[in-house]
Amino acid sequence: MARIDDIRAKVEAGQRLSFDDGIFLYDEADLFDLGELANYVRERKNGNFAYYNVNTHLNPTNVCVYRCVFCAFRADLKSPKGYVMSDEQILRRAEEAAQRGATELHIVGGLHHQLPYDWYLHVVRIIHQAQPRLHLKAYTAVEWDWFSRLTGRPTRDLLAEFQQAGLGSLPGGGAEIFHPEVRDLICEHKADADTWLRIHREAHQLGLRSNATMLYGHIETTAHRIDHLLRLRQLQDETGGFQTFIPLAFHPDNTKLGHDRQLKKPNILMDLRTMAVSRLMLDNFPHIKAYWVMLGVPTAQLALSFGADDIDGTVVHEKIYHDAGSDSPQELTVDQLRRLIEEAGRTPIERDTLYREVVRSETSWRTGRTIALDLVPA
Repeated sequence: MARIDDIRAKVEAGQRLSFDDGIFLYDEADLFDLGELANYVRERKNGNFAYYNVNTHLNPTNVCVYRCVFCAFRADLKSPKGYVMSDEQILRRAEEAAQRGATELHIVGGLHHQLPYDWYLHVVRIIHQAQPRLHLKAYTAVEWDWFSRLTGRPTRDLLAEFQQAGLGSLPGGGAEIFHPEVRDLICEHKADADTWLRIHREAHQLGLRSNATMLYGHIETTAHRIDHLLRLRQLQDETGGFQTFIPLAFHPDNTKLGHDRQLKKPNILMDLRTMAVSRLMLDNFPHIKAYWVMLGVPTAQLALSFGADDIDGTVVHEKIYHDAGSDSPQELTVDQLRRLIEEAGRTPIERDTLYREVVRSETSWRTGRTIALDLVPA
């Protein structure tokens, strides 16, 4: 039996794929065989549906103590590019999001050298007080590790404090590549893999859901990517707290890593292969997201047939990936999102952050049933 046939038999039987299976799928499998298998799993979990949400991004500061070589967003403390948003600007952004019908505010940013822990807590508190219906998906594990360094307090206690202030869930950023052979080169001194995983474990134990990411297409190897996916799968076995995995294509423009290594953005074939392998290896993740901001709209549409079942949302005011050279639109309207999903042959469903269906009238919205994993028998 050919190796792909053996893997297909495992997939159809619902059996877990191994590290070696992942290496084969990445390096040797025919792309269309791979896509067929990933689509089989995608439809087994989520039918023909593809999800989107109405969201807005908030990056309260871009000043950052770390100097990750893949980042084009950060600024030095005295750089003319650097900024810190005022309370008024933050609340205006939140009000704008609410008026647009957003259900989620995605909050991430730099780790400012001089801002105290209480400032970051204050951001969440004032937004939640002003716009209590907005779900606040806030701060990556790298930021939580920084808060712990600022305060000397355990991250679990900080997460609980933020939860009381209005924190709804955690984004998946900061994971990059877990393996130290790569991580030590691209983000030295930043929270390591064990720290990232521990913080998400603590969040899940507190009842907070989170996402997970992987930055691919730079200096990592296939083995590094599969190792990354298996570490996520292991934690999901333990906690069940991850909702969505988002493969993030490296954008080299305006980054030190891209300049020094003369790197180019991953091509569409790597994007689709990464999406499909992720769907097959992460058998315990409900959703795989094709983040259109990084992939571009046409690739995100194709990804809906290569394992992805989510394309993110309206994504107003995204700065991090556009600073790194993304040429995707700054935002998409709901009508555009629904149309691109339908063009891909899928049925669009608006969701909130926790994958509850959003039901809208002309003037308001409400959440309906939970739609993760209950549409199609596993």
